[in-house]
Amino acid sequence: MVGRFLKVCLVQIFVLQCTTDYPTQLKDVNLKSMITMKEKFKVDVGLSDHTIGEEASMSAVSLGAKIIEKHITLNNNMRGPDHKASLNPKNFKELVAKIKNVETLLGSNLKKPSKSELKNKKIVRKSIVAKRDIKKGEIFSKINITCKRPEGGISPIYWEKIIGKKSKKNFKVDDFISLR
Repeated sequence: MVGRFLKVCLVQIFVLQCTTDYPTQLKDVNLKSMITMKEKFKVDVGLSDHTIGEEASMSAVSLGAKIIEKHITLNNNMRGPDHKASLNPKNFKELVAKIKNVETLLGSNLKKPSKSELKNKKIVRKSIVAKRDIKKGEIFSKINITCKRPEGGISPIYWEKIIGKKSKKNFKVDDFISLR
């Protein structure tokens, strides 16, 4: 019978960095301690933010905070320790939107070009080009070749393989260098 009434509750524990001062001075926030707490206790972390403004909350998110506690007030001039460090409902809504933007900015752990970057690949990548006119038989060196945009010639990744080679044809300034 007891089993029928037993409910399973999954509880997720978070540890929040908190400086108990109202308002907390930025120099006393110590956001990096969240990293230490996360590693030591193997739990998600957050910030109990008693600072004036939004910087601490947004910075905490960039360091991995999963929870932000920020007080709301109807008037920052009300009596009591919390009101000066609290946000009015409009500013609180703006903070939530900014935190969502920070989360978007953080992206993922993978380093790869975004779809928007791929369309610019050809114009932002560089090629090895003639720095000055080069005659057939001349040796490629730092004096006569350089790297410039756009992509289309030999990639600068092959710079060391080009240096010291003999030019098989004439090149004008800014011509893509080739070994043929």
